[in-house]
Amino acid sequence: MPPASRDAPPALLDRRLVVVTGKGGTGKSTLSAAIALAAARRGKRVLVCEVSARERVSELLARPASGTQIHELSPNLFSVHVRPAEAMREYALMTLRYETLYRIAFENAAARYFLAAAPSLAEIVMLGKVWWHAARETERGRPRWDLVVLDAPATGHGLTFLTVPEVFLSIVSEGPLARDMRDMQSLLADPARCRTCIVTLPEEMPANEAVELHRALEQHGLPQGALFLNGVFAPRFTPQERTQVARGGPLLAAAADAADAHEARADLSVRYEKLLREAVPLPLLPVPYLFDRSFGAQSVEKVARAIEAAL
Repeated sequence: MPPASRDAPPALLDRRLVVVTGKGGTGKSTLSAAIALAAARRGKRVLVCEVSARERVSELLARPASGTQIHELSPNLFSVHVRPAEAMREYALMTLRYETLYRIAFENAAARYFLAAAPSLAEIVMLGKVWWHAARETERGRPRWDLVVLDAPATGHGLTFLTVPEVFLSIVSEGPLARDMRDMQSLLADPARCRTCIVTLPEEMPANEAVELHRALEQHGLPQGALFLNGVFAPRFTPQERTQVARGGPLLAAAADAADAHEARADLSVRYEKLLREAVPLPLLPVPYLFDRSFGAQSVEKVARAIEAAL
């Protein structure tokens, strides 16, 4: 059997958890929705977990916000907004089992003060909820979800979020929370069950951040899946065609400027794709720039169709 192509990540959608991160504004929520949509179309039961302050996936798919309760966005595709306060309560109840004990332990004034001051507690409980859905939640004796897609925080915070178990276990090694942290770290570090994907743009700062993030994830032993180069411009005009338009005089001046601008962006796309292929040894999946007047469910469908063959 020939070796797998560098641009064809093996069975990314067969993992239990796919994490999507990258610099803010690169389109990671769009890619999270598109990956989930592609998996759902293959018959997988998919849950998208969002941990940012604002829900984006339900909005992109033109559905009401899910909030902290799981809601179906389309056939086989569900989403949930993971928020610290609700995640803390769910985690505490799973650990303590009883509502009364939860109130005694977590809802008195001293406990609330301590919890508010505890470093990374929000990340711990939110990651714990994602882990629960991906590794523990069952329905009729089998995993409830075939795939969980985590729309993770942007680059810096995203790395902090994913390395919380590692940091916690360097300080605390015993107790139920340490046990769960070990299980979370085991999931995130298992290439058969989890892959982290990076989203970037053909621009200097996002591309540089993608390279740095790849190296940081590698240093922490977090297996990676694919690098999505979003917003790629494909060349559309030959030099001869651009020259002919430019000779059209004032009436075609705007068209000539538009053609020049498009080809300049296409040149940047080629340049940064080459740079990223050389710097990041991951399957690189170009995602075309969409000239849609409004970005919504149909746009996400186009992105899903553009990437699903490689997933």
